[in-house]
Amino acid sequence: MKYYDKLIFELSKDGRTGYSLPENRWPDKEDGLPDVLKRTSSADLPQVSEPDVVRHYVNLSDMNFGVDTGFYPLGSCTMKYNPKINEEMSSYHGFAGLHPLQPADTVQGALQIYGELSGWLCALTGMSAFTLNPFAGAHGELTGLMIMRSYHISRGDSGRTRIIVPDSAHGTNPASAAVCGLEVVQVKSTAEGLIDIEDLKPLLDDTVAGIMMTNPNTLGLFEKEIHEIEECVHAAGGLLYYDGANMNALLGKVRPGDMGFDIMHLNLHKTFSTPHGGGGPGAGPVGVAGRLEHLLPEPVVTLSPETGKYVISGQPQGAGRISGFMGNFGVLIKAYAYILSLGKQNVRNVGPYSVLAANYVKESLKDSYKLPIPSLCKHEFVFDGLAKANTGDNGTEVTTLDVAKRLLDYGFHAPTIYFPLLFHQSIMIEPTETESKETLDAFIDAMEKIAGEAVSSPSILKEAPHNTPVSRPDETLAATHPVLTFRQRKSSDNRS
Repeated sequence: MKYYDKLIFELSKDGRTGYSLPENRWPDKEDGLPDVLKRTSSADLPQVSEPDVVRHYVNLSDMNFGVDTGFYPLGSCTMKYNPKINEEMSSYHGFAGLHPLQPADTVQGALQIYGELSGWLCALTGMSAFTLNPFAGAHGELTGLMIMRSYHISRGDSGRTRIIVPDSAHGTNPASAAVCGLEVVQVKSTAEGLIDIEDLKPLLDDTVAGIMMTNPNTLGLFEKEIHEIEECVHAAGGLLYYDGANMNALLGKVRPGDMGFDIMHLNLHKTFSTPHGGGGPGAGPVGVAGRLEHLLPEPVVTLSPETGKYVISGQPQGAGRISGFMGNFGVLIKAYAYILSLGKQNVRNVGPYSVLAANYVKESLKDSYKLPIPSLCKHEFVFDGLAKANTGDNGTEVTTLDVAKRLLDYGFHAPTIYFPLLFHQSIMIEPTETESKETLDAFIDAMEKIAGEAVSSPSILKEAPHNTPVSRPDETLAATHPVLTFRQRKSSDNRS
């Protein structure tokens, strides 16, 4: 181990310091902190010099894998390339220096971005109006379901407390529904991976609030019977909710509003290139059909025809405030810049190119990995483990986890594994429209080599990764007994 491969607590020496704070010029002045928040003893922190601290964090950053360092074949949570002009625009001092309590007259440029972005999202999705206030996709789901419930209650139809969710749905769908107080009812998929309409029809009664769908679904397949589904749900008095997680496949080609959806959310990091990861910041705008506009949460941004200025107003019948102020405005600027930089013509190419990339990878690897549904996919597809494999030295099967771990040795991030739950050894692969053929070919080559190793040398996979800073930690121990503090790490080292 090189000296600076050591973690910062290992470099600590008693009495060493890397900072010098000025003397407190007002030692007797009340600091305002309540006693309960004040420390009674010094923090047990590593004692290191400033160069040690800087090198520690720079070395940690070098260990990170990001979309700027390599390819993410990352399933339904697209790690899409984030154009640097987006970052430049969002950090412009005229935006970064705004205060959320400024009068509307002083932030007309920001409100113009909010208003125009809402209009562009309407044009791209076929919705009538959007709120940009939700902080994330799941937050958007909750907001959309609140609108759905409000719609039924406002019509005196308060008995609609059940929501239909496909068995291939994203996990946030039933979770959001449960938080909203709805009972989740599952509809099965056919052998072709699509919603089973014959299973759906008996579920539709006067207790159903609606159905949540992703189209294309999590198997990357387009729900070809969407118009029949729409007719059945609407005939039963329910609404259609569109989970926009997979909208990247449709961008510029198909609009949820034209398919009959009443409510939808978009994940700006998945379709509109804003950053994702680390818990945020995010944005999950919610769009609605015309008859639901009055139920959107407040505040609402509109352009006054009398004054030609943007105004912020309340929404008396809406869902109330679901976030602070106008949502994550910095994220909205990035989506705005992305759409503006692509323009109308190039926005139309996003969906087709992402679909082309996915089908190219699928067709190239279908002999090495099990392809349970061989039909044309959209932006993503799912393998069900290896087509052939030997058993490891200990007699255990080579699994999807082993493939994912070995892929790290070839310089690629692992795809989503063990989801969707329809298949035992799921490997979900989703390239995006920004990846070159050379990148996709290198990924295909690595996956084929791994499939060969699974037959000839399975132990290589069972012990992978071999070339990463951390190999195979005990995942159960890490989850049940995590070491979260410097003090814990020191004491655990002493015990060993």
